[in-house]
Amino acid sequence: MYKNKIHDIPKSLRPREKLIKEGPDKLSNSELLAVILRTGKKGENVIELANKILKKFGAENLPDLTYEDLKNFKGLGPAKACQIVACFELGRRLLKDKKVKIYLNPEDIWKELKDVRDNKKEHFVVFYLNTRKQEIKREIISVGTLTASLVHPREVFEPAIRNFAASVIIAHNHPSGNPEPSREDIEITNRLIEAGRILGIEVEDHVIVTKNEYFSFKEKGLI
Repeated sequence: MYKNKIHDIPKSLRPREKLIKEGPDKLSNSELLAVILRTGKKGENVIELANKILKKFGAENLPDLTYEDLKNFKGLGPAKACQIVACFELGRRLLKDKKVKIYLNPEDIWKELKDVRDNKKEHFVVFYLNTRKQEIKREIISVGTLTASLVHPREVFEPAIRNFAASVIIAHNHPSGNPEPSREDIEITNRLIEAGRILGIEVEDHVIVTKNEYFSFKEKGLI
């Protein structure tokens, strides 16, 4: 249990400082809520207050709570209740029309990589997918000629674990225009497949793209 004042918590563990240094995905639900609330109440720091709110209402119910639900919770009051309601309403509006991308075949990947497929440098990209093959996020892992040291399993799977991905699709472009895999491409693919098996995260495919065509390890029976 933290001491009563937020300033008694080591600076590196305070929610706002932690978000700035490590990013929002590293924070717990209570820490994210604490950032929104900013301050606690007398005898209770903001993280303790956030924990009590989550315990009473449940994290899954927080986005649907109204001002009336929150205003009388001890330690909130009108201002903090408005901050919570406004935060979730804004998120709801911004995400309302966001389309979920589903990747079912390598052509989908080729189309999605129009920004890198004819680039003069190799870009190694990972698509992190949920159980429905929907994209959770896309991340460029490296830029430059692919080597085993440049594309390390740790760099590929750390975001997968952090984002609760069920599987990944890996892809990169060949500036030469020839989509055929090199020996290094095959070695890297096999290394990542093995690492994925250990972690329980499937490598669905490795797609090599060029301006006009692609090579799919899955279609060729290499995965």
